[in-house]
Amino acid sequence: MDHLTLDRETFGSLGFGGAVLGNLYAPVPDEVAQEATRAAVELGVRYFDTAPHYGFGLSEKRLGTALRELDPGARLIVSTKVGRKLAPRTGIDTSVARQGFVTPEPYESEFDYTYDCVMRTYQESLRRLQRERIDILFVHDIGRVTHGEDHPRRFAEFMNGGYRAMHELRTSGAVGAIGIGVNETQVCEEALAHADFDVVLLAGRYTLLEQAALDTLLPLCERRGVKVVVGGPYNSGILATGVRRAGAVTYNYSAAPQEIVARAAAIESICDAHDAPLPAAALQFPLSHPQVLTVIAGMGTREQVKQAADYLTRPLPQQLWTDLRTAGLIRPDAPTPRAPPLST
Repeated sequence: MDHLTLDRETFGSLGFGGAVLGNLYAPVPDEVAQEATRAAVELGVRYFDTAPHYGFGLSEKRLGTALRELDPGARLIVSTKVGRKLAPRTGIDTSVARQGFVTPEPYESEFDYTYDCVMRTYQESLRRLQRERIDILFVHDIGRVTHGEDHPRRFAEFMNGGYRAMHELRTSGAVGAIGIGVNETQVCEEALAHADFDVVLLAGRYTLLEQAALDTLLPLCERRGVKVVVGGPYNSGILATGVRRAGAVTYNYSAAPQEIVARAAAIESICDAHDAPLPAAALQFPLSHPQVLTVIAGMGTREQVKQAADYLTRPLPQQLWTDLRTAGLIRPDAPTPRAPPLST
């Protein structure tokens, strides 16, 4: 792909989130990961997102191995991320989770937004992915939510170093587009005020459960012509499982606070009243916004891929969106899906 066109026709409505391929929270056998990727390609998924952080290289390796067979012409779209380096570790127990991943890779990730690190880790990602070019390169988890009081220093480190590297890679054609991959809105606005990006990967902040991105970020992206990839459409679990099952309900990668559980329960009740699966509503909702390029869901098995594709195309009644809006569960200014259902 010589020129990357940032539109729905090119990307499709559903993208493949590669964190599960890195053994997020639990091991996934190699053959299961391979079959998940194969199922996605067979069902027409065109966009695959990964990162060195996901399993400390494992996700990129698995995706690269699968796509070498499934996409020998490198026509599918692949994104990965910079901003972390993989630091070797010795004497570690690879059977337990480290930074959320149960991975055999003898590394852990450390933040580094310098020019040299971005250039080096980009090359390392190319090798693991077995590709000659990366379509989109995101800076990963920059922002105050991640770095706290260290945010100003880290942001300056990136703008003075890592961004310059990403800009050079885009200018040279080594990457097709550059962007920001985060789960907070404020740093996106801060970065767009200082630099030129093509796309934002926003995880968990424009969903059926929360739409604060409508206040300033999405209008800013519209003015700047910046596309938005919606990650975390299930808010890391709660909109996939609902709140009625036994066990912990997950939101933002931890136990959901009571007010979030109550809001999700109200959404779930209205979905049930319309015989609409909650995850189907969660996948379809963000795609109605004109700045949203695609939505990526984590899929670690063939069954999860097929289920996501079904949810995306499941016909949902218009009254569902009306009732959610009337109940104050989605904002009045939030676009909602229209018939016919979206296709992958």
